[in-house]
Amino acid sequence: MWFGTNGNGVIRYSGGTLRYFSFQQNFPAAAVRGILEDDEGNLWFGTENGLIKYDPKKPDGFINFNTSDGLVHNDIWSLYIDKAGIIWAGTLQGISRFDGTQFSAFELPETQDDPRRGVTSTRIVHSIMEDHSGRMWFGTNGGAFVYDGKTLSNISEKDGLCGNIVNDILEDEDGNFWFATHHNGVCRWDGTSFVHFAENNGVNGNEVWSLFQDSEGGIWFPSEGYGLYRYNGKSFVHYHVREGLSSNAIQCVYEDSEGKIWCGGWMGLFRLDGQHFIPVNKNGPWEDGC
Repeated sequence: MWFGTNGNGVIRYSGGTLRYFSFQQNFPAAAVRGILEDDEGNLWFGTENGLIKYDPKKPDGFINFNTSDGLVHNDIWSLYIDKAGIIWAGTLQGISRFDGTQFSAFELPETQDDPRRGVTSTRIVHSIMEDHSGRMWFGTNGGAFVYDGKTLSNISEKDGLCGNIVNDILEDEDGNFWFATHHNGVCRWDGTSFVHFAENNGVNGNEVWSLFQDSEGGIWFPSEGYGLYRYNGKSFVHYHVREGLSSNAIQCVYEDSEGKIWCGGWMGLFRLDGQHFIPVNKNGPWEDGC
């Protein structure tokens, strides 16, 4: 398992041991905002200092791709590998595609910057994903943009989207689309109409950073200041301080190969043990019941 930090590079947990990769280990970045594995087993990291490739067969070797290689901007905020193996890097100043050999720019319309958040621009891309039909989706400050290979379309507040500042997009197993927005919570779109999940549904808070669907179909998302929510298709389960989260500022959720749920954010890493989250530090506990 790989963990991206905001200032200390990446951490790898394997075989009961931790290994840290930062500037001292020739990892050329501090803030890691995306981690992906390609079909050949290479790891790719989206960072504030460009795109970094790690080949496990060369344990101490990192390759750094940046603007000198054709990347549109070094400050990467989103990362995705599509079905064809193309790497999409969403940066502070737009999108670059990388085919393993060269970068090419992918143009999105200019939007508005958002002065209410720390880092912003008129071209920042917060999230990228590919749906089951091969369309590419982009979360921006101007709503969601959808590219079907020929045509680019936009979904925004005028269409019923709950907020134009889109941090993440998820297609669930039923083909519905979920949107995490920065100022107006979460909404779901079935292709025809939107449902906005708010206080009347048992969901508090407006600032939502990410979305994740687990192997049982549950939809997870954090709400800044209110912890973590899971939607089971009918109702929401709320996890916060009483359930073991020492921080209600969670940013990401992940399920490992054994079905364990992990979440990370301010104040570190947490692992779900039953219905309770356990804080995990460099000494663990890494296993249930420990």
